[in-house]
Amino acid sequence: MVELLPWLVAMGVLLLGSGFFSSSEAAFFLLNLPETQSFAKGNRPQRVAAHLLSDPDRLLTAVLFWNLLINVGYFAIISVVALHLKHIGNSDLAGVFTLGALVAIMLFSEMLPKSVAVLKPQTISTLFAIPLAVAIRVVDPLLPVFRWTNILSRRLFWPRFEPEPYLDVTDLERAVAFSTSDAVLLGHEKTVLQNIVVLSTIRVDEMMRPRMQFLTFSPPVGIDDLHGRPTPSGYILITEKNSDEVTGAISINSLGKVPRHHLESHAQQVFYLPWCATGGQALEQMLARNSHVAAVVNEFGETVGILTFDDILDTIFTPEASRSERLFRRLSLQNLSAGRWQVTGMTTLRRLGRRFDVTLPATKTTTVAGAVQEVLGRVPQAGDRCDWGPFHFKVADVPERGQMILVLTLLEKPEPFE
Repeated sequence: MVELLPWLVAMGVLLLGSGFFSSSEAAFFLLNLPETQSFAKGNRPQRVAAHLLSDPDRLLTAVLFWNLLINVGYFAIISVVALHLKHIGNSDLAGVFTLGALVAIMLFSEMLPKSVAVLKPQTISTLFAIPLAVAIRVVDPLLPVFRWTNILSRRLFWPRFEPEPYLDVTDLERAVAFSTSDAVLLGHEKTVLQNIVVLSTIRVDEMMRPRMQFLTFSPPVGIDDLHGRPTPSGYILITEKNSDEVTGAISINSLGKVPRHHLESHAQQVFYLPWCATGGQALEQMLARNSHVAAVVNEFGETVGILTFDDILDTIFTPEASRSERLFRRLSLQNLSAGRWQVTGMTTLRRLGRRFDVTLPATKTTTVAGAVQEVLGRVPQAGDRCDWGPFHFKVADVPERGQMILVLTLLEKPEPFE
């Protein structure tokens, strides 16, 4: 049995090699665009990893080739050892050895390495970048052969194969028309399309989270600073040192991929939007920059709120999108009795106009609280009353922190306005 020891050692080495390439494949292709861009500015192994991902076809072809080569060698050794065991009369042991070797390669070369890579893709990519780059460089002379083989095989076996063109709007409309028979679903689709159209007219100050409704952290920032609670916005918003201006954001959902300390070094840079930009412009900028958080600034360049990608999605897909519901879990408009509604100060005037199908007077403000303050000429207090356009407002509650609550009555004969 001693003569089998070199073969068993070789099998162990091949197991490690196969696990290395399997783990590399999973880790590298789990990195998203922001992480790859961050790697391009990181240390040397991270820059190497970003360079490898710049040509994903080359990376994947080389990894699959090495994995195939190693696995073929591994199974060849299994055959040699099993035949030797049969030759010396240990047929049962040969069967057990073959089964154990198969279980070992599935466990230690596929399942375990890929599971670790899925949990820590950034760490694995950084550790494996340089040796993987060396391995790819070794097989670089063979890669053109693989590419030409792939092209020739497609032309030989699928000569008329053509890539599908991208779907355009008419294709999507036709697909919806032929696939949808549920009236409720059609109603939802109509609502979403209407919200998408309205997105081009809604200003970001109508959608944003105001300054007092999100938490910020000054560097250095660690996970322990959260005290085990999620942030209201779903992001850890990081400011400059000795300043309250938001410069970076990191999603709560991505905390499992980063170290516990110095989160500011892993934060995604926010971009700035003026308060008068539209929701459509905000969405376009987010998609172009691959950024999920924008800081909203006023005409003086001061940050007055933030807008997240989730806020825009809520506006698009919620039939009656409301900041009050999103931020405070409170209905923005609630019927009290015939002709009377409870409304929050953050409710937009646009929503009131759509809800009651009335024409609103021209104003520079966007919310109920702003309109009431504009009429009163001061900060509203509990018990204040005023008429604005087709509405009569009574201020019910003005908490120190939280949302102003008002009672709205629809005037039967509103005062005329321009």
